[in-house]
Amino acid sequence: MGPQIQPFLLEVPEAALSDLRRRLLQTRWPEPETVSDWSQGVPLAYLRDLCGYWADGYDWRPAEARLNALPQFQTEIDGIRIVFAHVRSRRPDALPLILTHGWPGSVVEFLKVIGPLADPDDGDDAFHVVCPSLPGYGFSGRPGQAGWGVERIARAWAELMARLGYSRYGAAGSDWGTTISTLLGQQDRAHVAGVHLIPPLAGPDPATFEDLTDAERAAMESLQHAAEWDSGYSREHATRPQTVGYGLVDSPAFLAAWIVEKFWSWTDHDGPLDAVLSRDDLLDNLMLYWLPGTGASAARLYWESIRKVNEWIAGPADATVDVPVGCSVFPRELQRPSRRWAEKRFTDIRYWGEPGRGGHFAASEQPELFAGELRSFFRLVRLAA
Repeated sequence: MGPQIQPFLLEVPEAALSDLRRRLLQTRWPEPETVSDWSQGVPLAYLRDLCGYWADGYDWRPAEARLNALPQFQTEIDGIRIVFAHVRSRRPDALPLILTHGWPGSVVEFLKVIGPLADPDDGDDAFHVVCPSLPGYGFSGRPGQAGWGVERIARAWAELMARLGYSRYGAAGSDWGTTISTLLGQQDRAHVAGVHLIPPLAGPDPATFEDLTDAERAAMESLQHAAEWDSGYSREHATRPQTVGYGLVDSPAFLAAWIVEKFWSWTDHDGPLDAVLSRDDLLDNLMLYWLPGTGASAARLYWESIRKVNEWIAGPADATVDVPVGCSVFPRELQRPSRRWAEKRFTDIRYWGEPGRGGHFAASEQPELFAGELRSFFRLVRLAA
């Protein structure tokens, strides 16, 4: 590692935690919802309980210690500081892997899988794991000018892997990480061994509409439901990220409601969210938005790039990806394309997995299944090296 890359240590001052507690205790609450479910948003009783725990029960320091236990670094690429974990495996056959999160996730989303991926049980495949925070997210720098969309982030990731000395590597991710990994496969084909997409972004193929499978029909209905009932946050991010950013940066209760609603909606559970994600899991992730004040800058990535993503989800497959691709479609994922839809865009699908459990945050919800999916695909890529 050259002089461009420096160590990074997370040290949150106690005053920041005291300020958070004060703000939580001074929250001005609205009246309760007029329904008995989550159809109007996060129920008042749930959010008051979560924020009460955030103020008087939650301890940030263990999460800070877990992050600092990873080798963390920082480097400036294209004028932006990128903070990343770089966990090298002890195994000589490890494959370098850049693992990318999205919104409303963070590097915390991958804490349950980084260790097992880098140092697995005997017989399992190993990775040198590189896990960066997106520009405008976590403790990476916040862009001060327009133009930091997904294409530019992908170029920055290629530069990061080159700086780390990796001439051949894999890429994987979910949410924004799916798009950025796809773009890496297009932009850096000479060095990308393969990309694992969770899930692949591919729209319904009109040529199949006369003989849809039950799963394809359900996937289309899910997309229609999401467009009508679950996309308000995305429209606000895409059109007025600065406006919503004032609330996200100033009010921890608003930040919690804005983000936890998506964890409740997008995870694989039958009622209580804590069946798959604890309150500490949720708050550890929230802290990577609250502490650095990245509500507006994180939302701004939608203003930059969500139109491209929507084209990939619902539009024609006119920009193919030709590197080896692995795909995992978890059952409670937002987009669940069929393999024949995905093959229109991804011309070399080597692995297709449909695990029995898990949703949009599969690395946190089902870490063993998530790690197993990555190993299953990249094992095929290793053999082809």
